[in-house]
Amino acid sequence: MAQHGNTSESRAGQRVALIVAATGVFWVLANLIGAEYDWPNRLRALFDLAALAGFGFALWQTYQLWRARQKDKGDS
Repeated sequence: MAQHGNTSESRAGQRVALIVAATGVFWVLANLIGAEYDWPNRLRALFDLAALAGFGFALWQTYQLWRARQKDKGDS
């Protein structure tokens, strides 16, 4: 039977969800503020790269979580 609640896997999944949500909000706000204050395109691109790094990190964390679950599946 699958465990639910406050396990390390559920906390890791919540952490990934927060990373994705925070990165998305950061990216949208940086674009809106950049458009409002007419920031140069190079500065906007820097924020785009930072958001890309955040999404890449979340993808890496998701992959690690998936691998941990695959390993645990064989232990049952």
